[in-house]
Amino acid sequence: MFGLGTKNIGIDLGTANTLVYIDGKGIVLREPSVVAKNTKTGEVVAVGTEARDMIGRTPGSIVAIRPMKDGVIADYDTTAAMMKYFMEKSQGRGAGKPYVMVCVPSGVTEVEKRAVIDATRVAGARDAYVIEEPFAAAIGAGLPVMDPTGSMVVDIGGGTTDVATISLGGIVSSRSIRMAGDKFDEAVIYYIRQHFNLLIGERTAEDVKMQIGSASLEKAAEIEGMTVRGRDLISGLPKTVDIEAVDIAKALQEVVSEIITAIKETLEETSPEIAADVIDHGIVLTGGGAMLKNLPEVIADATKVPVFVAQAPLDCVAIGTGESLKNIDIMKKR
Repeated sequence: MFGLGTKNIGIDLGTANTLVYIDGKGIVLREPSVVAKNTKTGEVVAVGTEARDMIGRTPGSIVAIRPMKDGVIADYDTTAAMMKYFMEKSQGRGAGKPYVMVCVPSGVTEVEKRAVIDATRVAGARDAYVIEEPFAAAIGAGLPVMDPTGSMVVDIGGGTTDVATISLGGIVSSRSIRMAGDKFDEAVIYYIRQHFNLLIGERTAEDVKMQIGSASLEKAAEIEGMTVRGRDLISGLPKTVDIEAVDIAKALQEVVSEIITAIKETLEETSPEIAADVIDHGIVLTGGGAMLKNLPEVIADATKVPVFVAQAPLDCVAIGTGESLKNIDIMKKR
């Protein structure tokens, strides 16, 4: 059925990062979903890590952009160019055309789904299929998705948080909200601007979130603060300020509560049997956002259900997307 010598590929096409999984090899590529383009010629200057290092540091003629926004394609041509680059880099030039499985958020429209499939074909796929992100995350986290037992997964990516209960190989109830890693970063930028008159960039906000960010105001008091550098909004000059972890926890509260609301709404839509299974097995968190300090405890406290972070949360969607290639005939009918 598949071309000899051509390995099938699973792509976790994320707002923040793209991971490529090759059948039989596992995850072979992990790079930021960023493209640097020359605005005058339209030429792609750099892709991935190299392009991300240019964010906020490019001359006027070069712009570093993220072609994915909120989990869907915002810039079609740039996304296709980025995927082509990642596919060639992971396979090596001259490889045959692979069958490709790409993950999409659970709330995408048919038009957005079609855009992903078309972009993947343009990038060099023989054919492309899509799998919903929470389903892929559940497979990657090792949950028994094909069994007649309910599982619940919360995938907190860069652009979207996807919440789903899964049973018998399908999604029973789900929510996809545009409140995830990027919104955490935006909240940090906004809070520091409002309270410290300091303007910081996306990468600094991400570093602050990862180092001292906490979902819990109480536990944040135990985390040591950090020094942050940016531009003073009053004088316009570079400035350094010391920021406490409690400040960042306050900044993140609204996004955390939106994620908890989505989890509660998804649980409310499930049958009593599946709700009982979820209480027994717990809620599994995947994605980069799952690594926010104290998030499992805060969600468990709000839902009264045990919460666990999956092993290798950043890789779950890519692994699940790749694993689903083994059942590509079933996926074609979905």
